[in-house]
Amino acid sequence: MFDKILIANRGEIACRVMRTAKRLGIRTVAVYSEADANAMHVAMADEAVLIGPAPASESYLKADRIIDAAKRTGAQAIHPGYGFLSENAGFAEACADNGIVFMGPPASAIRAMGSKAESKRLMEDAGVPLVPGYHGQGQEQAELVAAANKMGYPVLVKASAGGGGKGMRVVRQESELVDAINGAKREAKAAFGDDSLLLERYLDHPRHVEIQIFCDSLGNGIYLFERDCSVQRRHQKVIEEAPAPLLAEEVRQAMGEAAVAAAKAVNYVGAGTVEFLYQDGQFFFIEMNTRLQVEHPVTEMITGQDLVEWQLLVASGRPLPLGQHELVRRGHAFEARIYAEDTDRDFLPATGTLVHLAPPATNAHVRVDTGVRQGDAVTAFYDPMIAKLIVWDEDRDRALRRLRRALADYEIAGMTTNVGFLAAIAGHPAFAAFQVDTGFINRHRDDLLKSAQAVPSTALAFAAAAMLMEREAAPTRRDDPHSPWRLTNGWRMNDDNHHDFRLIDNETARLVTVHFRSLGWDMDMPEGKCVVRGASRQGRTVTAEINGERKSATVVIQGFDITVLEAGNAWKLKLDDPSAKAADQDADAGGSLTAPMTGTVVQALVKAGEVVEKGQVLMVVEAMKMEHTIKAPTDGTVKEVLYGAGDQVADGAQLVTFEVTEAK
Repeated sequence: MFDKILIANRGEIACRVMRTAKRLGIRTVAVYSEADANAMHVAMADEAVLIGPAPASESYLKADRIIDAAKRTGAQAIHPGYGFLSENAGFAEACADNGIVFMGPPASAIRAMGSKAESKRLMEDAGVPLVPGYHGQGQEQAELVAAANKMGYPVLVKASAGGGGKGMRVVRQESELVDAINGAKREAKAAFGDDSLLLERYLDHPRHVEIQIFCDSLGNGIYLFERDCSVQRRHQKVIEEAPAPLLAEEVRQAMGEAAVAAAKAVNYVGAGTVEFLYQDGQFFFIEMNTRLQVEHPVTEMITGQDLVEWQLLVASGRPLPLGQHELVRRGHAFEARIYAEDTDRDFLPATGTLVHLAPPATNAHVRVDTGVRQGDAVTAFYDPMIAKLIVWDEDRDRALRRLRRALADYEIAGMTTNVGFLAAIAGHPAFAAFQVDTGFINRHRDDLLKSAQAVPSTALAFAAAAMLMEREAAPTRRDDPHSPWRLTNGWRMNDDNHHDFRLIDNETARLVTVHFRSLGWDMDMPEGKCVVRGASRQGRTVTAEINGERKSATVVIQGFDITVLEAGNAWKLKLDDPSAKAADQDADAGGSLTAPMTGTVVQALVKAGEVVEKGQVLMVVEAMKMEHTIKAPTDGTVKEVLYGAGDQVADGAQLVTFEVTEAK
C-alpha cells in the first residue's frame, strides 16, 4: 500500500478521496489553482502545491505540472478523480514514465474506451448489443449528414471523446442537423480537445442503467450491481439510484456479465462504469467511463464497500477484496446533485458566495459529499456542483422519504441553486411510482419548473421579524441615551407605534406594516394580518408563533438582500431602498442583449450594421464547458457588438446593442 498519494483534482471528489486515504493512514497531496488557494480540498490535504492560474487549461489540465508536484512531494501514486485528466491516456503514460502509479486503467484501455466510436466497434466485435448508429472515422459534414439521413430521425449527435452531456445534441429533423453538428464539435473541442462525433438512433423512452465494474491486475473482474441514472436534464444526470427499480434479475445479471466482458476485452484494471440504454426488455451499450463515477456513493451505500479503498488496493497490485459470489446488495440509495444553477433560466450555471450553508445532519442514512464550506465562492471557472446528497434505507419508499426530508433541511443562501427543483422531482407522484425514463424531466417540466410564486405571508413575517430583531441587537448610536431616536419599537409622535417595510418580491412591491404590541407584533400585509408572538433568534434561525402556530425559519440578511429558508423553500426578497435605485435610464430606445452568466464568448456571429431577425443566433457564450446561444429577441439592426471570440464576459454584461425594427 502507498504511504503518500497526490489527488489531481479539486472540489468534492478530491475531499472524498482524502477522507478514505486518511482513514487508511495514507498522506495526501493536493494541487490547486490560484482561484482555489483557500479551497476545502487544500485545507484537508497534508501538503498542497500551486500549479497555475484559475483556468483549468492553465492548471488542472497541465499534466507536466501535476507530475512535477508528485515528484517534488514524494507521492507514489496519483488519483485523478473524475473529469480533468482522469481519462487522458497521455497523462496515464506520463505517470508510468516517471515511476508514479496512475490510479486508473492502463493507457491502452483508456484509449480504447475513451473514443465512443472505437469502443462501439470493440463492443460490436465482442457481441455486446449496440444502439444502431454511425461510428465511422469519416467526420466531414456531408458524411455525417448522409449517415443521419440513412439512419432516420430522431438522431443523437455525440462527442466521441466526451461525457457528462457535453458535445451532445438531439436532432429531430434534417434542417436542425448542421447547426447541431457545428455546435457539438465546438463544445467537444473546448471540453475534450477532440471534435470527432458519432451518431446514434435516438430511443424515445429509454432508461439509463449503468454497471459498476472493478478489475484487478491479476485478471479478476466483477460487477457491483447497477445504478439507474435516467433522471437527466440536457443529458446530465440529476438524481441517481441503486439498485435500478423494476429490473428483472436475469436482465441485471446479463448486463453485469456483459459489462465485465467489455472490461476484460480491453484488459481493464481498476474502477469503471459500463453504461447501457434499457428499453422494452433490451439493453444497448452506450459507453464505458474509465474512472470513478460521480454517482459511485449509491453503490457504496447498497454494498457497504468503499470504492476508493478498492482503488488504492488494486493500484498497489493487490487482488480484489471480494469475489462476485461474496457481494451482497442491501436496501436502496439515492444521490441528488446539488448545483449552483438557475432552473428558471434553462439551468444556467450560477456564481456567487455561499453566504449561508447548512446541510442536513449526517448519519447512517444521510451522507453529504462536498468540497465547499460556508463563505466559499462558486466561480465560472469550474463545475458548479455544491454537493452530492446521498440517502439510504431498507427499501425505495423509505429511502425516497429520507431524500425528501434531507432536501427540505438543506439550507443554502447567497446564490441560486437547484434544491427546490430536486425536491420537486423527489416529491412527484410519477417519480415515487417509478414511471421514469430519460424523458422524465421534459415530460413533467410544467410540474417541476413551476413559475415563480409570490412569497407567502409567513415568509414575509419571518423577514420582518429578523430585521426588527437585528435592529434591536444593534441600536443606533446617539449621545443622549434618552433620545427617542434610539428606540427600535416603531415609536411615532401622535400615532400608533409601527414600522413600514417595503419588500420587493421578484419585481412586485410587498408592503409590511408592523404594529408593536407588548408580546410581539401585528403585521399588516396585502393578504391580511399576521399575529407574531414570542419571537426569538439564535444565530440566523428565527422561531415565532405566527397566527397561533409555532414555526422556525432561517433568515439570511446580506445588505438589502434577504433570503428566508423555510420548509424546504428559499424565498428571496430585497428591502426597497429608494436611495439605492439607479437614476440613469438608457436614452436610446433601442434594444440590447446581456450575458446570461459569467463566461467566455465562443463566437460573435453578427457585425455592426447587420439586419437580424427574431430568434437569429447572434453570439455563443460558454460557461463551465456548456454552450449557450444568445438570440435576437425581435427583428432589428445591430448597432454595436461589444465582445469578440475569446473575450471574458460577466453575468449581465451588455453584449450586443441594436435598433428595434418598428412594426409597419
